[in-house]
Amino acid sequence: MVGLKPPEVPPTAAVKFFSAGTAACIADLCTFPLDTAKVRLQIQGEVRVPRSANTVEYRGVLGTLSTMVRTEGPRSLYSGLVAGLQRQMGFASIRIGLYDSVKQLYTPKGAESTGLLARLLAGCTTGAVAVTCAQPTDVVKVRFQALGALPESNRRYSGTVDAYRTIAREEGVRGLWRGTLPNIARNAIINCGELVTYDLIKDTLLRAQLMTGDDGTGDTAPRPTPLPKSLTAILPPPDNVPCHFVAAFGAGFCATVVASPVDVVKTRYMNSSPGQYRNVPSCLLALLLHHGIAGLYKGFVPSFLRLGSWNVVMFISYEQLQRVAMLPRSTPP
Repeated sequence: MVGLKPPEVPPTAAVKFFSAGTAACIADLCTFPLDTAKVRLQIQGEVRVPRSANTVEYRGVLGTLSTMVRTEGPRSLYSGLVAGLQRQMGFASIRIGLYDSVKQLYTPKGAESTGLLARLLAGCTTGAVAVTCAQPTDVVKVRFQALGALPESNRRYSGTVDAYRTIAREEGVRGLWRGTLPNIARNAIINCGELVTYDLIKDTLLRAQLMTGDDGTGDTAPRPTPLPKSLTAILPPPDNVPCHFVAAFGAGFCATVVASPVDVVKTRYMNSSPGQYRNVPSCLLALLLHHGIAGLYKGFVPSFLRLGSWNVVMFISYEQLQRVAMLPRSTPP
């Protein structure tokens, strides 16, 4: 499996923008149950959730998924999917689709390659802009994913549109942007741990010719020094699906490690009722007092399973969608 070859004509900013949103939606459809399990594990133990003999306890990723299916039905795994897809179309399109364009703005004119600082600045910039634009969809998504953790009488929304209206009416327009600051911090970190890591790993693989060989069409990538035929026969071609898989998996792991603490605080704060926490620091303090440092990594395994698999599906889809979109322009008349 090598996928489509890189197009001769570079993808435009518009192609990257729409490809990123579409690829993110594909990845969400594949990994949404893991994201829901992560949210349930992160909010488990919140003070406002009534504790009783009938309180559902979640243990591990598979345990959480099986408990949800048993007690709430299979549809609960995709609770909040509509808001999630809305979020990805607005969110991923900006933070991923515009990353390369913003990276070029930070790259000094005449530079042979983009430095680490320019990549980090681009990741922080697109992540912050994306959160500012798409925060309401994230708030609604988290609220729906957390619904099953509450008693039936405490479920507040009948649908996605009703959730937007109810939050705006009861909490004000500011309620739709609840948790924006921790979400900006989270996504700046995730963008740097995800996009920058993917960018660096992929660039390193291509520059070092670590994944170079015959692509099955008789063409081989140019190399500074010829490789032995015994190696070129077994190594995959450059800038292809295996290369994207390795880079995306590494990006998912790095993003999970650095972003989990902020993600836990963001999820709890966004899911909180008005007045439960005075601000983000008070939410962090309450978490540390009740669960210690380990509380910052609640749901780490589903977070990694979700982010790792999400990155693999998203980046592979993203690269291939760009190539499909540019294929007519690369084909000679």
